[in-house]
Amino acid sequence: MSSLSPTIRHLSVSGDCLELVQITDTHLCRTRGGALLGMDTDHSLGAVIELVRRERPSLDAVLGTGDLSDQGAAESYQRLLAYFDGLTANHFWLPGNHDDLALMQRAGGCERLCRELRGGGWQIVMLDSQIPGEVGGELGSEQLALLQQALAAAEAENLHTLVCLHHQPVKIGCDWLDEQMVADAGAFFALLDDSPSVRGVLWGHVHQELERDRNGVLLMASPSTCVQFAPGQKNFKLDDMAPGYRWLRMHPDGRIETAVSRVTGVKFSVDLDSGGYL
Repeated sequence: MSSLSPTIRHLSVSGDCLELVQITDTHLCRTRGGALLGMDTDHSLGAVIELVRRERPSLDAVLGTGDLSDQGAAESYQRLLAYFDGLTANHFWLPGNHDDLALMQRAGGCERLCRELRGGGWQIVMLDSQIPGEVGGELGSEQLALLQQALAAAEAENLHTLVCLHHQPVKIGCDWLDEQMVADAGAFFALLDDSPSVRGVLWGHVHQELERDRNGVLLMASPSTCVQFAPGQKNFKLDDMAPGYRWLRMHPDGRIETAVSRVTGVKFSVDLDSGGYL
């Protein structure tokens, strides 16, 4: 597994809280106007970006948590830069199973694919759960070691921690998606359980909203900026929910305020009868 840059980026926090937005699973195609399951993913991402611009004029960082390209095309990462540059904040990327990490690094630079962000009394750990050529995820010894090192630093420096990755580390109740969860989730949570700094875990991949408490840690999954997966399904099934994003307000005392916001007033086309796309 290729690791992200070991760089630690320091964020300039404009207010009392660290203000973040998660944009995930954009699935941009090689050419503008390309479609995933009937949905024009440039059109849907543009609508989500415009929603963020209206609702979140003051941001400290944007997190793009994987599957940013649909087939790992260089052209899609170049367009992604233009979309994200339309927001008034630095943006940082993680690879998903559809991404090409080398092309992401070439387009976005190591500064966007870094190991850790810090600001406002918070540490944001960015983990690579991609297994090249596979749909499911795994962290592996290298990423787990980086996580352990980061958590030790957070405890020593009295930081609160948000951990981000692409694949889900817990079962979400969709059998077909739960086969793709992080294979070494047990080792992942063993590290989190030993660290009092961890306040939240955030991921993409599942194209649906989820919030769940685990031993005082908030677990969060978020909608895609394009097609949505229906929750609670044994087999692949699309939902008719609109694209959206997640916002997070990270308080200095370790509290996380968060919610999902979805596009309204825009018509999207999607093939609800599709039997899959992977």
